[in-house]
Amino acid sequence: MTKTVALHTLGCKLNFSETSTIGNQFLQNGFSIVDMKEKADVYVFNTCTVTENAEKECRQLVRKVLRTNPDAYVIVTGCYAQLRSEEISAIDGVDAVLGSNEKFEIFTLLKDFNKKDLSCIYVSPKDELNYFGLASSTDADSRTRAYFKIQDGCDYKCTFCTIPLARGKSRSMDPDQVVTEFTNLVNQGYKEIILTGVNVGDYGKSFDLSFYNLLKRLIEVEGDFRIRISSIEPNLLTDEIIQLTSQTNKICNHFHIPLQSGSNIILKSMQRRYNVEDYKNVVSKVKEIIPDCGIGVDVIVGYPGETEKEFMETYNFLLELPISYLHVFTYSERPDTKAILLPNQVELSERKRRSKMLRILSDKKKNYFYNQMINKNLDVLFESNDDAGIIKGFSSNYVRVQNKYDENLENKVCRVTVENILNGLATGKIKEMKNSVASEILSI
Repeated sequence: MTKTVALHTLGCKLNFSETSTIGNQFLQNGFSIVDMKEKADVYVFNTCTVTENAEKECRQLVRKVLRTNPDAYVIVTGCYAQLRSEEISAIDGVDAVLGSNEKFEIFTLLKDFNKKDLSCIYVSPKDELNYFGLASSTDADSRTRAYFKIQDGCDYKCTFCTIPLARGKSRSMDPDQVVTEFTNLVNQGYKEIILTGVNVGDYGKSFDLSFYNLLKRLIEVEGDFRIRISSIEPNLLTDEIIQLTSQTNKICNHFHIPLQSGSNIILKSMQRRYNVEDYKNVVSKVKEIIPDCGIGVDVIVGYPGETEKEFMETYNFLLELPISYLHVFTYSERPDTKAILLPNQVELSERKRRSKMLRILSDKKKNYFYNQMINKNLDVLFESNDDAGIIKGFSSNYVRVQNKYDENLENKVCRVTVENILNGLATGKIKEMKNSVASEILSI
């Protein structure tokens, strides 16, 4: 009887690409993949440690799957596993804890998947986190869009962040290998490839090749595809990258640019590498060159020392910026970070209030941006699934679009004229499907 595995990802897009690679290893070893809600022989959790909630969710999920199958073999890997291996091994029912280096060595390190009295821990010391595991979307991942890891680790020293401790120093995939693996993804039929990493814009230090030059190589690959950059630091989003994006339809008109705070005092305390003026200049330049570009922003509320004055500086700064949406993070104390030792910690209730204010602002920004797209043509990649008679997809500039389900739209990039915004989704008329007979299909 075929053994089954269920996989669950917590955290960033980088983790999704790594989970897919782990899943592919299970497929190659005769397993079949089932949904996390189903009974499985093995459960794998690829974890995050950016926020306290990610750690709590991991604990809750482990307990939940063991209620489904008490005899299941439970593996926890990823950043949380790297930093808190002893804590995880103490969770009742966890059988194996694998660190950042070990996550791709499951079938080498674990000889069988039978539950034992004690959990196994395989975690490298933090000064040995220099392994670069190939990770990208595979047959184990049903997504239309492929996640492709080209960079790992981080040399930045932000006071609130544990990622450098969990993943080590910045390192990149060899550029020739990037092109080879990228070409393989294109040949597998993925129409959108998302370049992921801890700090993607930092790509190429050891190869004396900038991220910009890598993008130039990738857009020359033959095939029907587009590239989306997962996230890029404002100090690394160069004029060259912005110009290149404006000159080709091979790179999505969408940048996710972390801000973290709209107060220079807080940015300095966070040890970020820019100030609010720098950030504003980058956003202004993007919108000047690519007017309809979607811009996402990460922001942290309730950082130590953030008074009402600093918070309102952040709120008003974001209010005036021509951005599309926010990812709002409520500051949580992370062990082994500088920020945990800072004075003037913000009350939890105040953190939640500020977070709610920014989430409401995000909804308003998104709605305004979407409405600006009415009567404009967007290139939308429809995903390969039927959601109660509806098919959905993202435009190049990250507008979520829906249409009546039609299997001919699956994994196709279509030119859509936006006519309306309904329940937070754009609807419109499909004018043509790329690389197919032109058609006009009325949306819902």
